[in-house]
Amino acid sequence: MKIKYKKLVDAAQSLKQAHSGDACFDLGSVSHRQVSEKDASFHEYGTGLALEIPHGYVGLVFPRSSVSNTGALMCNSVGVIDAGYRGEVRVRYKSERAPYKVGERVGQLMILPLPEIEFEESNELADSARGTGGFGSTGK
Repeated sequence: MKIKYKKLVDAAQSLKQAHSGDACFDLGSVSHRQVSEKDASFHEYGTGLALEIPHGYVGLVFPRSSVSNTGALMCNSVGVIDAGYRGEVRVRYKSERAPYKVGERVGQLMILPLPEIEFEESNELADSARGTGGFGSTGK
């Protein structure tokens, strides 16, 4: 499958996998800004890239594993890029100081197909071994 992307600035890095067969494509940064003057711990990185994700697919943006070395957390845990979005792919982190420098890889992109789903309201659900147990019900 081919997915079109557009470099919005010359410095934007092309999408590529670090290793053949990797699940995700690295996202490099071309800009950094603090999102809010009231809370300086929100950092947004622009990738300088826009995508044309085909209908029936979704782009998911994950933090790189190296973020564990910074103490930063990706603000929305996983970014969702819908097929109709054509704006810049941006990644936000919450951290006391900027976790990355401009030019570094700040996230990773995965493209997945979406199943066709139709919800059906019902008064009964089938029993299961887990039942209604949640939030730690299977142990720590």
